[in-house]
Amino acid sequence: LMTNHPNRGASPTAAANPTPEAIKAAREAAGLSQKEAGERVFSGLRSWQHWEAGDRRMHPAMWELFLMKTKP
Repeated sequence: LMTNHPNRGASPTAAANPTPEAIKAAREAAGLSQKEAGERVFSGLRSWQHWEAGDRRMHPAMWELFLMKTKP
């Protein structure tokens, strides 16, 4: 068990995975389709769909990259 991994630990300084709701809201606020949003973080449509559906967790680094690339 890797409890020190940032996606698994309960450390207050650990990077957090975004919620599916936050992912969808950020994409919509940027005016992007799921395909376009995935392309921004060098990922595909299916991965983005899984993140928004809550089937998979988006890595905090991908989230940060998306936010940086869509910042107004």
